[in-house]
Amino acid sequence: MTRTSLIAPEQLSAMPGLSSDEQRAGMVLLRELAKGEPVAAGQLAEALGVPISDAEALLKDSGLRRLTYVGEDGRVVGFWGLSTAPTHHRFTIKNRTLWAWCAGDTLFLPELLGETAEVESRDPETGELIQLMISPARVEAVEPKDVTVSFLVPDTVDFRSATQIMATACHHIFFFASRASGERWVASRPGKVLLSLDEASTVARRLNAHVFNRERARRHAGAA
Repeated sequence: MTRTSLIAPEQLSAMPGLSSDEQRAGMVLLRELAKGEPVAAGQLAEALGVPISDAEALLKDSGLRRLTYVGEDGRVVGFWGLSTAPTHHRFTIKNRTLWAWCAGDTLFLPELLGETAEVESRDPETGELIQLMISPARVEAVEPKDVTVSFLVPDTVDFRSATQIMATACHHIFFFASRASGERWVASRPGKVLLSLDEASTVARRLNAHVFNRERARRHAGAA
């Protein structure tokens, strides 16, 4: 596995696609989760302007189901990397504290949400604090400066459910405070590679473009 193959567009074919309606619903679900609390089907229905039965069907029977983590009370706790439950990666927008399933999620969520995020994580090798400010367009600031990111190719990920995605992908994607600590971590974990922050950001944008291609195009057309 090489960095070049990891960020090649053809690698994304392993990922599930979403219809136009599912993409719109996914974007709305992200915005509702970004308010800081788990989302009930009724809340999603109101935000979409559809009957609650339609919202329930989207969550249970559509392509969104594989990207959605539902709590014991039936409310959506997380979707496409954004979580209202604590994880290793704190993700703050508009003074609301949320979390992300993995380091890579923090790089693509600001673009989808249209908000600048403050991110805090810790190097799993050294415990060192890592802080980033990420706007919808780019990484605006990072401390320490030599941050790297572990990654793996999409065709090694099990996309059958959010739980499987977290187990096979998210639990292996971290920020590291230095290349040295990142190299030590990936050296003992076959199938993982270390990316620069710029490379990881490229992967993140390609993920957004693949999963939310129609919705992103619609947004960009509206902004033109």
